[in-house]
Amino acid sequence: MINSTSFDNPPSNVVNISSPATTAFPVIPLPDSAIAKAARHLGDVLRLCFQHPSAHAAVVVFDLRTDLSTALMRAYRRCLPDAVFLDFDANTPEQVMASFKDLVAGDLVVLVQSTNFRMDAYRIRVELFKRDLKVIEHPHLGRMPGEQALAYIDALAYDMDYYRGVGRGLKQLIDNAPCGMVDSGDGAQLVYASPFEDAKLNIGDYSDMKNWGGQFPIGEVFTEAKDLRAVNGRVRIFVFGDTTFSVNKPPHPITLVIEQGQVVDVIDSTPAFDEVIAQIKADESVVWVRELGFGMNRTFNRDRLVSDIGTYERMCGIHLSLGAKHGIYGKPNFKRGDGKYHVDVFAVTESVTLGEQVVFRDGAWVV
Repeated sequence: MINSTSFDNPPSNVVNISSPATTAFPVIPLPDSAIAKAARHLGDVLRLCFQHPSAHAAVVVFDLRTDLSTALMRAYRRCLPDAVFLDFDANTPEQVMASFKDLVAGDLVVLVQSTNFRMDAYRIRVELFKRDLKVIEHPHLGRMPGEQALAYIDALAYDMDYYRGVGRGLKQLIDNAPCGMVDSGDGAQLVYASPFEDAKLNIGDYSDMKNWGGQFPIGEVFTEAKDLRAVNGRVRIFVFGDTTFSVNKPPHPITLVIEQGQVVDVIDSTPAFDEVIAQIKADESVVWVRELGFGMNRTFNRDRLVSDIGTYERMCGIHLSLGAKHGIYGKPNFKRGDGKYHVDVFAVTESVTLGEQVVFRDGAWVV
């Protein structure tokens, strides 16, 4: 149950503009040790990634529907004692947006969401970025209860030397590599006989970026082949995003056969993965392989997973996207907005080579 000491008598910086509309959710609180750990990690994020000084204002919009959302809200209360805290379920979208009206460029908004806050006409992060506000998003927390919530908290840890050092090192190698290869073991090798697009970083350094912030946890460098048709071979995947946007781990790896950048055969498939492939083919005719993601978050691996695909995407290793949708990189004959699908699949990663250099082996980046 919700802790009545904290929420039945909220402190003055918790805003309840209208009478509470929430019901009592069956939330089993995470232990205080987990909240303390979350506060330590988020304190580092606020200090190192967001350079958030006490002189700048902050608004935290939260819900109390799940153990993880409640825990993160409590953690932020420890990190941001002077912030305004707003219960999303107790207010209208207009009231939520009004809570941002006095914020100025460089101020901070945190969104702690068991699902994804629906604001109807408001595209909330877009609106906040337009005003040069810093934004931390924690969406879909309700997909990760219990032990997964503890893993999520672990994944918030920010090792600045690791993320920025390895991340920038990977980007430099990717941007200069003439080719690459992902070895999935059992003879499965996916060969990129092409240079790569300019790699993008998600390493907690926003100093040279237009928008300051995004979804947490972080840890990724991503690119794709400049020539999609130069991607050929086989790759074994151990997890894929299914039609419910959840992590789906089949009992054994599925092998994708890829020719000229398209999936032409699937070996050892499952009904759930067949459904994914069928949907993509129904709307896009073929199944393109686009994103090549270098996940860096060492909390997640083949054995430690969470159900939310957007969180697990940071998993330490390689992930690919299936489907024509990838708005970051334009391609000849690909019109922006035409593709409907961007389905993440996660490769069994024995090693990764960029040019002649091995950059991943034994479950870790060696940059």
